[in-house]
Amino acid sequence: MTFETLTIETDQRGVATLTLNRPEQHNALNARLISELRQAAALVAGDERVRVVVLTGAGRSFCAGGDFRWFAANTELDRAGRIAQGRALADMLRDLNTLPKPLIGRINGPAYGGGVGMIAVCDLAIAAAEARFGLTEVRLGLIPATISPFVVARIGEAHARATMLSGAVFDAGRAREIGLVTESVQAGGLAERIEVIVNAHLQAAPGAVAETKRLIDYVTRHGADDNIVYTTDRLADAWETEEGRTGIDSFLNKTAPPWRSRADHKQ
Repeated sequence: MTFETLTIETDQRGVATLTLNRPEQHNALNARLISELRQAAALVAGDERVRVVVLTGAGRSFCAGGDFRWFAANTELDRAGRIAQGRALADMLRDLNTLPKPLIGRINGPAYGGGVGMIAVCDLAIAAAEARFGLTEVRLGLIPATISPFVVARIGEAHARATMLSGAVFDAGRAREIGLVTESVQAGGLAERIEVIVNAHLQAAPGAVAETKRLIDYVTRHGADDNIVYTTDRLADAWETEEGRTGIDSFLNKTAPPWRSRADHKQ
């Protein structure tokens, strides 16, 4: 599939790198990019060869939020049209958030507004130490509405209040403190650190990873009684899967299961 606003490259290990590719616009979101991100999410989700997805941006920025020309076009729409545009963004974030593969954010530069929302749906994110971040919508007289479920889930209510209400820009150290990014490294070491994390994820069974993502989503949205039923059922299911049987057999026989990366066959 050919895209206009992003690229996907998949290596022989099954690592797909999804790159926002509007560098002259600092990878700002518009209707085309949002649509193509949904298509890309469906593509990698359905590709059994893909085991890990890395999300990054071309050029100096990760994602500058919404494209101002897209904002301007939205002002010409009626209410139903504006709701449809917002729903498209929400659906795209949901698709990335529920991707049945590890989604690793390679945050190569600044991220604002919707770009912060994109980080929030990554399973973990490694940022260049030089990157800057901001939930700047209120400074434009707008609100961070569509991204808020994902951002608040990521950083918590207190940090959401501290960042969203002023719209002030903060650095990578602060992004790490509030949990937006997992860690920060100097830009020159970003690729190497991402590679270490990718290799760790290649040791995990793909089906178990997908089920674990669904497990995390379920238990964070349900109470104790529901979770007891759900988790005991899922554990019983896991023991009955081909992966579960193969993994236990490999452990007992001190052999590497077939999904392990050749980079590390240690039990």
